Amino acid sequence: MTSIDKPATTDPHAPEGADPQTDADAKAVTEAALFEAFGGVRGMVETVVPGLLFVTIYTINKDLHAAAIAAVAVSLLLVAVRLIRRDTVKHAFSGVFGVAFGVVFAMMTGEAKDFYLPGMVYTLGLAVAYIGTSVAGVPLIGLILGPVFKENLSWRTRNPGRKSAYTKASYAWGFILLAKCAILFPLYWWADTEQLGWVLVSLKIPPFLLAVYLTWLFLAKAPAPIDVFAEMEAAEEAEKAERAAREQ
Repeated sequence: MTSIDKPATTDPHAPEGADPQTDADAKAVTEAALFEAFGGVRGMVETVVPGLLFVTIYTINKDLHAAAIAAVAVSLLLVAVRLIRRDTVKHAFSGVFGVAFGVVFAMMTGEAKDFYLPGMVYTLGLAVAYIGTSVAGVPLIGLILGPVFKENLSWRTRNPGRKSAYTKASYAWGFILLAKCAILFPLYWWADTEQLGWVLVSLKIPPFLLAVYLTWLFLAKAPAPIDVFAEMEAAEEAEKAERAAREQ
């Protein structure tokens, strides 16, 4: 994806009469916002590496403790790297918590396969949340991206085109995650730990990229967000000017 600072290019498919520069700028802003919200390439790496290390070590030596320690250690290392670089740590921390839950659960049951179960349950819950909030008219993607676009919840009542795009995107996320769960949960019951682990690792990034791409597609065609922060600043400036005029 392009950075928000990358020069915009002309879109040959833009509707006649549309401003290609404005359209390209809007798409670039959307891309940058999605990168910020979902962690970009580094966020994907931080999501995949602990599970990949766990299943690799377990496949080699069948040692649950060694695999678990390695997964936790690499998760903590990723957080440490972000802290040293003074980067945003929310994605790395979420990875640590996910790995920790998996390790604790697997240690409690003594089944290496259970390392993956908390993450699978979380994925299922997230899928239900995406679909449920869309049905309720408060799509989860809008709640996540609204602050990133500086529009907060203005899309709910003031920007129906944005609300529609957020609703479509949330449905897309929900059904993609449900499809992922439909593959993983049968494997949890029928496959061994290595088979489940390798399939789970292979399904980390492709469904995520598909959901992000569809989100970008819906939002790139939606009306521009309403910058409520700029509105508040403008209102404050107007109030100051009015107050100053009265005092003269």
